Amino acid sequence: MAAFGYPTAGVWWDGLIWVPHSWSVVGWLCLGTPQPGPGLGQGWAYLREAEAAAPVFQYAGKAAKRKDRVFVWGFSYSGALGVPSFVRPDAGWKKPRRIQPTPYRLETEEKISSAACGYGFTLLASNTRDITKVWGTGLNKDSQLGFQRSRRDQTKGYEYVLEPSPIPLPLEKPQQTRVLQVSCGRAHSLVLTDSEGVFTMGNNSYGQCGRKVVEDEIYSGSHLIHQLKEFDSEVVQVVCGQDHSLFRTKKGSVYACGWGADGQTGLGHYNITSVPTKLHGDIAGVNIIQVSSYGDCCLAVSDEGDVFGWGNSEYLQLASVTEHTQVNVPRHLPFKIGKVKEAACGGTGNAVLTEEGNVFVWGYGILGKGPNLIETAVPEMIPPSLFGWSDFSPDVRVAHVRCGLSQFAALTNRGELFVWGKNLRGCLGTGRMEDQYFPWRVTVPGEVVDVACGVDHMVSLVRSFT
Repeated sequence: MAAFGYPTAGVWWDGLIWVPHSWSVVGWLCLGTPQPGPGLGQGWAYLREAEAAAPVFQYAGKAAKRKDRVFVWGFSYSGALGVPSFVRPDAGWKKPRRIQPTPYRLETEEKISSAACGYGFTLLASNTRDITKVWGTGLNKDSQLGFQRSRRDQTKGYEYVLEPSPIPLPLEKPQQTRVLQVSCGRAHSLVLTDSEGVFTMGNNSYGQCGRKVVEDEIYSGSHLIHQLKEFDSEVVQVVCGQDHSLFRTKKGSVYACGWGADGQTGLGHYNITSVPTKLHGDIAGVNIIQVSSYGDCCLAVSDEGDVFGWGNSEYLQLASVTEHTQVNVPRHLPFKIGKVKEAACGGTGNAVLTEEGNVFVWGYGILGKGPNLIETAVPEMIPPSLFGWSDFSPDVRVAHVRCGLSQFAALTNRGELFVWGKNLRGCLGTGRMEDQYFPWRVTVPGEVVDVACGVDHMVSLVRSFT
């Protein structure tokens, strides 16, 4: 048999010779009728020898190390997706890619723990003790990404960075300090650290960076990164609205600064505020566990599951407590929907998540309950079945809600991502350009850990399955 290139170890069975084979469906390969040779007993001995010498194939299982990855999608011309070849093709036969309608893996060696989407730019952060902790990509006309050697597009007036570039922070102890969170507004950014307070950069025309407004200040090409420490206790969350900033402390207090024309600073007036100032109103003495904003409206959630709101109410966001279009102090919203654990506050629509895992929406726009629900002052529940719950999957729950200017996102406890709302420039990642009136699952290769929504792009943090 060796003369024909066959292995010498095999089993004589039913008049045929069989040998172990790694790629055979049944694990054995028939080589045909054997020549006179060993009996069946000796054949089994050959089989054992062959098995011992065969290569071992080990399949990835629970012990395999899972990898952290970043996926991006939406409008790419601003550089916010961090993929240079989309804007400036790396081969002559390629065309620029204006829109990336499905999740695209962003090549990054760093373990990203926080991401934020601004108006045409993106911040990424790692909570390691490495020297470089924050990266920025996209529009940088107001140095919202710090000082960068930005490209200038004469036709569009853009100043942008095409790939994630390091943002050096003026840290006293760079190898001991960790970055916990980043947040982006229209043209300013906030960076939260564990031991050195909050750093702000970008446009400060309305005091949104928490420093004195300088008349005719030039923000382009600025090296200025401002540090904030003046709070009653450690800051544990930072949130950028369009042109204002919110800071939540460990004691459950909320501070604000910036543009106040719609009452979005919640300080009892409609002026700009350049120094972070503590909010009162209905949240005075209340332990706030989460705040949210992206446009000119704000929401806050207490440890007892109550919801509070202030700012713009042109789209019925605060119509449960006022007929006016602005509210300049935090007001308790008397919703009868159970205990709330998380809120998402967009440009014209809002969402909250209850402890039971139910999602309620209100305001104006595409809210997720079909084309017939365009506006409502009272929160309406999106059926849990639209997020994967069924009699066969009774344990599926929404774990987090997020929103951008006109789109929403929900993460389930299974790591699945659902989106709905305006699909501006492909920002929903569904592969289509149509708006999405009901929650739709986005196909992402892995378990989605978190997602950040912008105006026309999104970024997701994903853990690989293996």
